[in-house]
Amino acid sequence: MKAIVYTQYGPPDVLELKEVEKPTPEDDEVLIKVHATSVNWADWHNLRADPFLVRFAAGLLKPSNTILGFDAAGWTEESAH
Repeated sequence: MKAIVYTQYGPPDVLELKEVEKPTPEDDEVLIKVHATSVNWADWHNLRADPFLVRFAAGLLKPSNTILGFDAAGWTEESAH
């Protein structure tokens, strides 16, 4: 699948479109085929690691989760049950 990823903190220029492995949902998760998404304040703060305290939750030197996105609309593609 394709995803917009970031491997370092910084401005929007650090975002890249890459082919990534399709995730497998855990017992309490579902996989959503995303039709639309948005960029909100949480994505912006995580991308820039601003304020600096974001790094304690998102990764000190580089992001631990490289795909942004808190808001999405789509269809359930797969469930663990």
